[in-house]
Amino acid sequence: MNGTSAVRARGAAKVNLHLGVGGVRDDGFHDLSTVYQAISLFDHVAAEPWHSWRIETRAKPYVDRAAVPGVGDNIVTRAGTLLAELHDVELQADMVVDKAIPVAGGLAGGSADAAATLVVLDELWGLQTPRDELLKLAAHLGSDVPFALLGGTGHGTGRGELVEPIPDPGEWWWVVVPQRDGLSTQAVYRHFDDMVPDAGRPTPADDLVRALATGDPRTLAAALHNDLQRPAFDLRPDLRKLIAIGESEGALRGLVSGSGPTCVFLCEDEHHADTVAEGLRYTGHVTALTACGPAPGPAVDGTAGD
Repeated sequence: MNGTSAVRARGAAKVNLHLGVGGVRDDGFHDLSTVYQAISLFDHVAAEPWHSWRIETRAKPYVDRAAVPGVGDNIVTRAGTLLAELHDVELQADMVVDKAIPVAGGLAGGSADAAATLVVLDELWGLQTPRDELLKLAAHLGSDVPFALLGGTGHGTGRGELVEPIPDPGEWWWVVVPQRDGLSTQAVYRHFDDMVPDAGRPTPADDLVRALATGDPRTLAAALHNDLQRPAFDLRPDLRKLIAIGESEGALRGLVSGSGPTCVFLCEDEHHADTVAEGLRYTGHVTALTACGPAPGPAVDGTAGD
């Protein structure tokens, strides 16, 4: 990519502040009641005109580049294909994805890439697709993609794809600790089914929404909830130890992000997050990132050189 007319956007990682999981539906998905928050840990997606379709993926050292699917199976390809088919245009672009969000980490990095891809290709191809149509495409791509397109803070229902924005007056600081080895979302859900065979309706998010409205980190810390944390701990006991270490280093609360294995730690403010991150690094967790939420959804940055 020479960058002469590259269109760029960034996709934000998400954390589930509340993840209530219900029983398995007829379509094989679980009913969810979840509160998403986008945080300032971003993948960057760039596209420029090209005579065919190609993708280059770059990654931060802590991201498992080998775990990113190849061009044919890549969610970026799927996003581009759906958008091209909607408008009956050729799938032609030179794509570069710079990954800072861990793969298979419970932070919806693939969903962030898909959402950013829809935005940059819509601009590159001059399509002006209505946002409602983009959201429909996003729902086809995955349960987390509609929220990744919206950003901010939102309440997800259905399998997570039906998202309503939530007013969020706070500035929330997190420490994000990725893991070297990923954890299969499907495996965690299967283990949840084994552990909770009679799951009914998902735990509602009312307490979490009320906590957000206070803007107080300690109140929010007390309301954080993840029904997948227990099965994730059972599959990966090291995560339980990591949560304990982070809280001993002063975090207000530690939580497995989504289905894991990334763990996130809520802090009082930016300075507190820096302190907790440094403490975690001292205990041997070399990668401890700080991030703030809520972060916006992807928007075109314009054109720029590489």
